[in-house]
Amino acid sequence: MASKINAPQVVIIGGGIIGLYSAYYLQQKGHKVSIIERTGGADGCSFGNAGMIVPSHFIPLAVPGMIEKGIRWMFNSESPFYVKPRLNWDLISWGLKFQKAANQKQVDKAIPALRDISLFAKKLYQDFAKEENNDFSFEEKGLMMLCKTAHTFEEEAEVAQTANKIGIEARVLDVKTLHEMEPEVKPDVAGAVYYPGDAHLYPNLLVKKLKDLLAQKGVTFMYNTEVTSFETENGKIKSLKTDNGATLATDELIIATGSWSPLLAKQLNINLPMQAGKGYSTTLDQPKGKKLNIPSILLEARVAITPMGENQIRFGGTMEIGGINQDINMNRVRGIIKAVPEFFPDYPISVPPQSKVWSGLRPCSPDGLPYIGRTNKYKNLIIASGHAMMGLSLAPGTGKLVQEIVDNEKTSIDISLYKPERYD
Repeated sequence: MASKINAPQVVIIGGGIIGLYSAYYLQQKGHKVSIIERTGGADGCSFGNAGMIVPSHFIPLAVPGMIEKGIRWMFNSESPFYVKPRLNWDLISWGLKFQKAANQKQVDKAIPALRDISLFAKKLYQDFAKEENNDFSFEEKGLMMLCKTAHTFEEEAEVAQTANKIGIEARVLDVKTLHEMEPEVKPDVAGAVYYPGDAHLYPNLLVKKLKDLLAQKGVTFMYNTEVTSFETENGKIKSLKTDNGATLATDELIIATGSWSPLLAKQLNINLPMQAGKGYSTTLDQPKGKKLNIPSILLEARVAITPMGENQIRFGGTMEIGGINQDINMNRVRGIIKAVPEFFPDYPISVPPQSKVWSGLRPCSPDGLPYIGRTNKYKNLIIASGHAMMGLSLAPGTGKLVQEIVDNEKTSIDISLYKPERYD
């Protein structure tokens, strides 16, 4: 598409999947786009996540009982959820907001907001795969929620009822039907819930695809570059400075830096409550005769398992609230790997060496909803962050919304609950 005459200069801070999809839809509309990325572009949550596109995940993290469960898990170094105790006001404030959100009234309010953006993003993924040759292994095989115990199976069957009521298809499966669908691994479980509308892809290939596309279309990438300060004027951000001495003028600024977003927002005197939730994954070759067909979540263990391409499989999990750091805690990795034989008794797997373990920081808002929209403080600043474990799942939907906001178009879905300054 040809560039617009006097098209706004859009600067996106953050080269992860949210920033990339924002750039994708903005350049389609003729905008001149620059992406600033603090790393060399070869890490971040966009690469090592489970690659799941999950309209089934319509319930936010902050639900009744999660705090009590989290306290119990804190005393187990291999548990799926962990909050590192520390005297930190941001953590304490976030925890209080999380507690306030963890009630049924707030959950009922969040469910349609998560459903709408999830279904919107899924449709955009389908379109993108058709338009761009699907060389990133996009597949619509659904998702299995595997329940080890009868109690969990009963709870998940209730979630399935809610899903069907709100327009997300869910099927409750007995063990016989499950084994027919997964004949090589035959999960040892009480039952499963199958969400046929979910999908998955290979994140590494998708990110490479997007970067190549954007570079071809004239998007500028500035890697290993950090924003150090902003120049503001008349309620707008006029320009920004980087650590390499560059000054960039901007007509529209997008902050899409994941778990680092609150640090940039703070420089602009904007409060963006968020905690980094570390997750881990490892990618292995699929063993012969033990191929998993459908992406699965081992519910009690909170472990995600995704086939990647033809011959690989990725295991991921944990939510470790421990501040911004890239340290790898192998106890948490062991917790992921130990869960696999509990659900797949004959599956050959062992704890990988640390060099084969990936970790990434998920940006978690207190209420489980992303931050998407303009700020009140600056007319030309848009926040696109706080997607927790669903950054990849919601990325094209978020990117399209960012483009619609920049162009002052009516947004494809209601974004009122995603307001960035909802905690002010």
